[in-house]
Parts: sequence; structure tokens; C-alpha cells
Amino acid sequence: MLGSQYVVRLLGGTLIGRLPNAMVPVSIVLWITAGGKSLAFAGLLAAIYGLASGLSQPVKGRLMDKYGQTRVSVPAVLLNAFCLVALPWIGVDGQPAAVTAVVGFAGLVTPPLEAGLRALWPTVLADAGSRRLVQALDTGSQGLLYIVGPLLASWLATAHTPDIALWATAALGLLGSAIVLSAGPSRYWCPAAEEPAGSGPLISTGLVLLFTALAATGFALGAMNVWAAHMAATHQMTTLSGMLPAAFSTGSFLGGIVYARRTWPGTTTTQLITTSALFLLGWLPLLADPGPRAAIVLAVIPGLVLTLIITNGFHTVDALAPASRTTEAYAWLILAVGTGQAAGTALAGALSDSPQILVGLPAAGAATALTLLIIARPKLGAGRRLGRHRRPRRSSISASAQRDLRMFAAPADSARR
Repeated sequence: MLGSQYVVRLLGGTLIGRLPNAMVPVSIVLWITAGGKSLAFAGLLAAIYGLASGLSQPVKGRLMDKYGQTRVSVPAVLLNAFCLVALPWIGVDGQPAAVTAVVGFAGLVTPPLEAGLRALWPTVLADAGSRRLVQALDTGSQGLLYIVGPLLASWLATAHTPDIALWATAALGLLGSAIVLSAGPSRYWCPAAEEPAGSGPLISTGLVLLFTALAATGFALGAMNVWAAHMAATHQMTTLSGMLPAAFSTGSFLGGIVYARRTWPGTTTTQLITTSALFLLGWLPLLADPGPRAAIVLAVIPGLVLTLIITNGFHTVDALAPASRTTEAYAWLILAVGTGQAAGTALAGALSDSPQILVGLPAAGAATALTLLIIARPKLGAGRRLGRHRRPRRSSISASAQRDLRMFAAPADSARR
């Protein structure tokens, strides 16, 4: 599958381009505190960036469905990089309102690479098994971003300066976006046309319940990060705050590979509910408050099924969302998980003085997700439609573009025949 045309380029470019999502919050905190400002102000700016980025995803997804990926993502990444580079020029001692505005605007214009990549796979890979494999690999590898990104930002700020960390973050965003957006599938992608009778509203009861359930899954992830910090403080092992999430992410990556190696029984809905149940079971051993080494091993277990949950969530969105608004629907899913994660972090932080409650929050989020999915099962559908993104009309692109397009679309045409 990795030998298929464009796959490594799109997957690798998206991972590079999304590194700033994990680097910017750390870079901003280090930049603000190095300038003598309070940690509270630094944390506020990091939260504003993340919130603005998440809330704007559906809007950017909708715009991509209307105007294509190039017209939306190119201005977005340029503006985002400009804002990050401008922060050192403004300076920590500048007006707090100006710094806050620039950080917030940078979050609003983060390029929607993840949702865009999900929309590209049907045009790149004609085989459903290959798409399932690459989507699982895509989801599983995302955890690596939140291991590499903060470490890289911290190293750049420590070994050089926080200004260098911000500039490097902007450069990586530009590099990754350029790799993806200059590829033929992204340049010539266009959404499926509206059906003559209309494709219906985007938000349905099934999608609302699905997004709420995945927000509960994200809640478990956010609570886990605070629990890891609590474990590190309790056992006086600073490295635990990073090792526990890293173990969880490693499990997610391995689970994605195992999931993609074969075809599993049951519909997408059945797999989604089953993996959510396994996610809940994976958190139960941690309720016994094990020691550091045991906790690291046990953290791998719930991570093994996270990729399966998110991948099947995207497949369910593909089945329920209108053909002409799939990118926007993917963006809503991403927003749901991110919002849930932020809520989990906030609540766990507020309850950090109650370790008995704190250790149970990830399991509580997983239980809520499973309950919602069971309730939503009749609304989620038995399967999913695949390959609904079509090529643009030949008259709308140049002859060279038509040749490039035929190059990567030929396998899909052959499969349809």
C-alpha cells in the first residue's frame, strides 16, 4: 500500500504539516515565560490557539467542499506561518491584546490538513482494503505528533531560543503543507456534486450522537494526561508525565497496524461499538492505582483500540454525511474529539486533589462513549458508501492537469468498470 502512488507523500506531508499543532502550545508557553510573563497568561494563549483551531475546522472543511483544497489551505498556511513569525517581532513586552489577537488568528487559520487528507484517500486508493489500511495507519501515527512535537519545541527553545522554536514551527507547517498541496490529488480534488434531489442536511441524529460519543472518547484522553502528571508527582518521577501518554500512543500505533492487517467481521457500526467496549475494559485495570512500571504497561492496553474507534468513526461519517460535505463532516469529528479532550483536561485538573476520582475519569469517559454508541446504533447505519469523490470535469483543468489526474485516477476507473 505504501508503494502506491502519492500515499507516502500525502501521509508524510500531512504529518509534517500537522507537527505545529503539537509544537505551538509548547512554543508559546516557553516564549511567554522566557520573556518574564506569567505562566497563567502563557497557558491562556495556548488554550486560545487550540480552541480557535478546533472551532474553525468545520468552517474550513465547508469551504474546502465548496472551493477545493488549494484555495482554502494555501492562504490558511501562509497566514498561520506569518502570525507565528510575527510574534517574536511583536515581542513579549508588546501589548497583551495584540499578542492575544495574533495567537487567536493563527489558530483560526491553521490549515485543515487532516480533514483534507481523509477526503483524498478515495481518489488515491481504489481498493477498499488499502483505504482501510492507510486510514488506520494515519490515525495510529497521529499520537507520534504529540510525542515528537513537544519534545522538538522544547529542545529548540532550550538549545537556541523560543523565537527559533516559533520560526521552526512555522517552517515545518509550510513544508508539510507544500508537500501535500502540490501533489496532484490535492490540486485537482473536488467534492462530489450535489444529487439532483438534494443530499439532505449535514447534521443528523446519528451524526450528533456519534460526535458526542467521540467527544466522550476524547474526554478520556484529556483526563489521562492530567492523571499521568499526577502519577509523576506522586511517585516523584517527572518522566512519567511523558512516558504514560507515550505508552498509550504506542499502543494506538500498534493497534492500527494489527487492525489493518486483515478484514474484521461485522459492520462498521458493530466494530465501532465493540472497540468502544474494549476501550472501556482497557481502562479498568488502572482503577487499581498500580505502580509506575505496571501503569506504563497497562496504559498500552486502551491505546490498542483507540485507532480502531477513530477509524470506524470516520467510516461512519462517510456513510451518514452528504456526499458533497464529507470534508466538513470530518472536521466536525475532529472538533468533537478535541473539544472532549479539552473538557477532560479541564475537569481532571479541577479534581486533581481527589486522586480516587481522577484515576476513574478516563474510564468514565469511555463508559459514556459506549453508552451513547449503543443508544445511537439504529441511527448509525449498517455500512458505509465508499469512493464518492469524483474527478473534476475535464474542461475545467488544463491538458497537463488531465494527464496527471488520469495517472492517479486510472485504478479507480478500472475498479468501477
